[in-house]
Amino acid sequence: MNRLGKKANETLIEMALSADDDIAVLTKFTPSQSEGEECNGPETISTAGSEIPSSSEIDKRHQSKDSIFFRDGVRRIDFVLSYVDDLNKEWEKKLERRKEFESNLQKAGLELETEDKKESEDGKIFFVKIHAPWEVLITYAEVLNIKVPIRENDIPPMVENPLDCVLFPLRLPEKVMHPEPDYFTAPFSKDKQELYLINDESTFFSPSMRNRIVNYILTRCPYGTEEGKKKFGIKRLLNNGTYTAAYPLHDCQYWKKASDPNCDSERYTLYMEWARFLRFYKEQPLVLIRKYYGEKIGIYFAWLGFYTEMLFLAAVVGLICFLYGLFTMDENMSSKEICDPAIGGEIIMCPLCDRDCEYWRLNTTCESSQYSHLFDNVATLFFAIFMGIWVTLFLEFWKRRQARLKYEWDLVDFEEEQQQLQLRPEYEAKCTQKKKNPVTQEMEPYLPLTSQAVRFCISGATVLFWVSLIIASMIAVIVYRLAVYAAFASLMENTQTLQPISGVLTPQLATSVTASCLNFVIIMILNFFYERIAIWITDMEIPRTHMEYENRLTMKMFLFQFVNYYSSCFYVAFFKGKFVGYPGAYTYMFNRWRNEECDPAGCLIELTTQLTIVMAGKQIWGNIQEAIVPWICNWWGRRKARNNPENLYSRWEQDHDLQTFGALGLFYEYLEMVIQFGFITLFVASFPLAPLLALMNNILEIRVDSWKLTTQYRRPVAAKAHSIGVWQEILNGMAILSVVTNAFIVAFTSDMIPRLVYYYAYFENEHSPMSGYINNSLSVFLISDFPKGNEPKENPEDFVICRYRDYRYPPDHEKKYMHTMQFWHILAAKLAFIIIMEHVVFIVKFFVAWMIPDVPADVKAKIKREKYLTQKILHEYELEKLKERLCQGDTRATEKEFIATEGRMELSRAM
Repeated sequence: MNRLGKKANETLIEMALSADDDIAVLTKFTPSQSEGEECNGPETISTAGSEIPSSSEIDKRHQSKDSIFFRDGVRRIDFVLSYVDDLNKEWEKKLERRKEFESNLQKAGLELETEDKKESEDGKIFFVKIHAPWEVLITYAEVLNIKVPIRENDIPPMVENPLDCVLFPLRLPEKVMHPEPDYFTAPFSKDKQELYLINDESTFFSPSMRNRIVNYILTRCPYGTEEGKKKFGIKRLLNNGTYTAAYPLHDCQYWKKASDPNCDSERYTLYMEWARFLRFYKEQPLVLIRKYYGEKIGIYFAWLGFYTEMLFLAAVVGLICFLYGLFTMDENMSSKEICDPAIGGEIIMCPLCDRDCEYWRLNTTCESSQYSHLFDNVATLFFAIFMGIWVTLFLEFWKRRQARLKYEWDLVDFEEEQQQLQLRPEYEAKCTQKKKNPVTQEMEPYLPLTSQAVRFCISGATVLFWVSLIIASMIAVIVYRLAVYAAFASLMENTQTLQPISGVLTPQLATSVTASCLNFVIIMILNFFYERIAIWITDMEIPRTHMEYENRLTMKMFLFQFVNYYSSCFYVAFFKGKFVGYPGAYTYMFNRWRNEECDPAGCLIELTTQLTIVMAGKQIWGNIQEAIVPWICNWWGRRKARNNPENLYSRWEQDHDLQTFGALGLFYEYLEMVIQFGFITLFVASFPLAPLLALMNNILEIRVDSWKLTTQYRRPVAAKAHSIGVWQEILNGMAILSVVTNAFIVAFTSDMIPRLVYYYAYFENEHSPMSGYINNSLSVFLISDFPKGNEPKENPEDFVICRYRDYRYPPDHEKKYMHTMQFWHILAAKLAFIIIMEHVVFIVKFFVAWMIPDVPADVKAKIKREKYLTQKILHEYELEKLKERLCQGDTRATEKEFIATEGRMELSRAM
């Protein structure tokens, strides 16, 4: 860490921190030139010239502009800046900022070339092309600790899988899966260049590495002092309109290969082999994704693909459980009794609302009770336990997969501490006070504790306000459900056209469906506003590093989304129908609206409806946002350019017209998948088909994400990541919570426990133990006991009693309307079930987690082997250099130093 801190003093970082010596620091990186030669070569436009471009001697009309090189055809374009030269009141200020910024970029060693606005398609936009020469690349490769090849990997490959012949149709060609050989790597050092496999300086650093280095410089390059504060970074210049865009280039058009033989056309390969939906059954070319987009995007697609693979097992088991419910529907005794005219047709149920609702016969809910059996059966219990174990397997096997990727992608020694030294430019700019870093012993900016406390208080209050707003909106939806139920009941009773479907579309179901749709609309509206609020308050907190920023934003967004998406499901699962009271003593919300009751067949079917609408609606809306909206925007932006010849529509203009992926692009992708993960784990006991829906969505999601990233978005700046970050902890937390929620759903929302208690303790017919269950589960109420003002307006058939769902003594009992002993037996059975199920699942989970090591044994062996060989190569190199110095008579190279170096090699071999 001290080494990195020292290197940072020699780079552009100090430009942003030093007030007096910017130029001196920058000029250290200007490439050595012959006397009289311009630093950027004969074709490079100077900074002043970039504002008023001079005419070039090269006739650009005879050049293909669909190129990723400067006009000389040699220097690669690593980054592009664009701006519009608008003559408004801030024109001069923007002009000065650009001059200063581009001048400092050139002093940092970067080479610039400007395309005049006359050369652009619309005649308004200037493009500044940036090239990083070798001297800049090797300097910052050392600062960023980039690993580069030192020797081809000689470790034998894994033994072939015997299932490879079966999985062959799912495989991609070897040249796509592994586009280049595997190497032993080591962190780059300028002093040991001959140690590395440098065959060609122009291609030694991949385009993703190059754009990462240039972006590092751009985010830290100063452009002047305003209002007494030093200003720097491309992000600020984009925000204030000095530049309109900053992006690296795609290497070719996605639908055809580049005509330049020096271009690898990796974008075209990704599109043909990965980004088309017809390739949905093929594996993902993760190595190529990582090479083109960087490790951070590569690890996301690796996780998404692994999650989708694991969903296949859960979807198959869930489908089997659903089919079990479908095939045993006719054998369900409860729905048989409800549908039987002699049983359900003779049971008169108490009104479901005061005054306006009428008495109704139980057999009117025949169809809904049959559908309820699809999800409320013995298989529900099995599936809930299975998913508790499945989620553990998923998380543990993902750790193993992630460990393998860390080895294959040279991320074993990559630690988040490396990122701690890389402060956010916004933090450096806004924090004017400085203190000594105890690690690097360098002065660095910091935010005073009092300022942090004030910012956190404002942030916490804002988050609390928005969470309260969600709860208030949920209460409003509940009030809607209570208020419109009577209207639906009256409408369906008096409208003849609705009579044919009244058996399926009951007032309860109609209320539940419309309330779920209303709730989904409210969720989307609140999401739209809160996303912007969350980013604003996270910016206000001024996090120190990028990792801190992402973690804070993640926790805020996830907390909000958790409450927003799941609150309505929690209400239906754990509150609806639980605090109803009984006829004559109902409980009321705000002393006005009577609390909702569950259907006689249970509340599980309503939870299934709620879950299906919110989950499916979110997935459909998400795909529309991700695919259709960017496509429409790009089509609208390119509609004029389509009519122009290709040689007039340059590579930088084509990419400029695409959408920006943004620093938070992956954040929203993770958030979407984690919310889906919650739906298929937290409430899966109510809907066994949820994993199947998620599987179908994810198969589409992988191709939609790859398609939009390859065709609709500018190339993102490459970034490193060795894991999915804080999302791993969130998934672990949801996995533990899911065991609890599913146990409560089976116990309190499902009708399974009451049926089992009746089956074993209260049955009336030994030959058919479930006969009479419906009658047993309904209590009796004397209609004359209704308080005045609560009874129905009409009783045309002069009913004397009505039934309601509860376990209470009848009106002629001495404990009139009090809970029966069966009620307490059922409650005890429910609590016992929760305790037993949780302990069983948790014991199995922790045993499975203990049994499965996080890092595969072969990966551990390969890591040790690679470290040993890398150390050996480095030590041999140092020994050779020391021998050369001794032979040349270098007095500083003593014999003792030579012996110590040899001893270190022997010690390394022994270890």
